[in-house]
Amino acid sequence: MSTSTFSQQDRAQSRTGEEQKTAQRSPRKAAFASWIGSAVEYYDFFIYGTAAALVFGKIFFPSFDPVTATVAAFATFGVGYVTRPIGAVLLGHIGDKYGRKKVLTFTLLLMGISTFMVGLLPTYGQIGIAAPISLVVLRMLQGLSAAGEQAGANSMTLEHAPAHRRAFFTSFTLSGTQAGLILATLIYLPISALPEDQLLAWGWRIPFFLSAIVVAVGMWVRRTLPETPAFNEEEKSHTQAKLPVAVLLRDYKANLVRVIFAALISVVSTIFSVFTLSYAVNTVHIPRATMLTVLVLANVIALAAIPAFAMLSDRIGRKPVFVFGALGSAFLIWPYMWALSHANIPLIFVLGLLLSGVVYSAANGIWPSLYGEMFNTRVRLSGMAIGTQIGFALGGFAPTISAAILRPGIDGWVPVAVFVTITSVISAVSVLTAKETFRTPMNELGKL
Repeated sequence: MSTSTFSQQDRAQSRTGEEQKTAQRSPRKAAFASWIGSAVEYYDFFIYGTAAALVFGKIFFPSFDPVTATVAAFATFGVGYVTRPIGAVLLGHIGDKYGRKKVLTFTLLLMGISTFMVGLLPTYGQIGIAAPISLVVLRMLQGLSAAGEQAGANSMTLEHAPAHRRAFFTSFTLSGTQAGLILATLIYLPISALPEDQLLAWGWRIPFFLSAIVVAVGMWVRRTLPETPAFNEEEKSHTQAKLPVAVLLRDYKANLVRVIFAALISVVSTIFSVFTLSYAVNTVHIPRATMLTVLVLANVIALAAIPAFAMLSDRIGRKPVFVFGALGSAFLIWPYMWALSHANIPLIFVLGLLLSGVVYSAANGIWPSLYGEMFNTRVRLSGMAIGTQIGFALGGFAPTISAAILRPGIDGWVPVAVFVTITSVISAVSVLTAKETFRTPMNELGKL
């Protein structure tokens, strides 16, 4: 055999070895790419909400009275949800027809540009009515991006993951959520301590500019991430759906409805992080710093609890872990709100960390694999995006509903606890009606 032949064989073996290493790295890279994207999304989400509460009413709506200006500022925060269903349909179609990587590159870039440009916006005093209009437009673009980011990241990670560890790898999307909230809190603490004139003049812009660093890292990771094997097979066989949403509505209506109702578990999160914060501080008069500490510590605990529950679901199944998280949250909301109403600080810490940091993480950590495994590769991104965005939007109104049903007196929180319990039970029942999929091969997921 000639030297040339040996050389060709060596090169071929080398290429094969490199391809195998790349294939082995892909689950980790996909998980890290998902973690980064989710961290960016929720970092941006938190800093925008904080800026809306502290700054935007004063610099974008200065001609209004203070109360109306605050309401208007929070309205700009809310319009992000208007474009989410639109983004879910549009980006779901692109991701299922043209690839997950294209969607993830687009969503991260759009979120990064939109957030950075908020930091560049002139104020009302500089350009008049064009300032709040520009703010609304950029917030709507953020909502469009967020609609496809999480579903795209979950689909990418799920389809790269080893068959026996799909929940563990997809859980990194939700770990990124916690990291984004923690990072935003740590950055805003020194910014919010600035004198008000400096905060309004330039300080509020810094967190928006800093998001560019995280976006740049995320773009670098996603640029080198290969498309998923499952989608590549669809593309090679030319079996992608021409209209994924039409196929989804025709063949997967039941699972789409399951995801919508299962996603109501997000009510626990919005009640814990938004409503109970307001109730504790404004009604019970617990110090704000105390409640913020509970929120931060709960997120820190969740960083460990989420992947732990995901690993458990890879061993015993998705349904028992999710249902434990949903029903456990339905139970724990009662003693937690009782502790809040009585300003029992030690119990608030113990029950708050147990509710949000541990038990809720059981459902929160495994829904990316649970929902994604309900759909075939042809419609997975569309099914996850549309289902979760509708469910999350309903969950997003939970603080408003809770504020409306809150009653005077020390037991006035009871209707809120009932509301959380009902939505959590609905979520658990929805999942109980689904098939168990933790041992189902990728090519058999969502088979009709």
